[in-house]
Amino acid sequence: MGGPAATPGAGLPWFVTALVSIARSQRLQVRLKSNTLEVKMSDRLLTIGELARRAGVATSAVRYYEELGLLPTPARIAGQRRYPESATGLVGIILLLRDVGFSLAEQKAFMGSRAAAPGDWKRLARRKLAELDDQIAKAHTAREAIEHALVCPHDDILQCPTFAAVTAARLTGQPLHQAHRH
Repeated sequence: MGGPAATPGAGLPWFVTALVSIARSQRLQVRLKSNTLEVKMSDRLLTIGELARRAGVATSAVRYYEELGLLPTPARIAGQRRYPESATGLVGIILLLRDVGFSLAEQKAFMGSRAAAPGDWKRLARRKLAELDDQIAKAHTAREAIEHALVCPHDDILQCPTFAAVTAARLTGQPLHQAHRH
């Protein structure tokens, strides 16, 4: 009358054994107490769609982050990815690092450095800060050059001696911040 008895639930009715099996596959804590089954959720698992919605990203982005190693490989239940709720925080970190200028490769190094050598992330952050300072300086120079062009008294910018000098300097390999000194 009962189904085949599994080793963990030997001697228990088949439906209890089946419940224990299902609960374990769903990462539930299972305890048997004198013929009663106690089931508690240990860490709620999210489908890829739930994770994507919570993090505000596309499911393709979640798969890509996983492929790059930014997210750990999720459990599979019936062939579907299942992520722990903590994965939402990891996606948040990925988004924050992207927003402050880290490339995906730099993010992977950043995330990996935390596990390998906890202080190494500071070296990566300092390098990124220096890159940002350089980008800011270049953007400031570019802004000044454009502002100069807008207030230039020449109707044709190609007739402006400053524009011609900066163009000539760029052709010799000088960066804009050296060529345009205003």
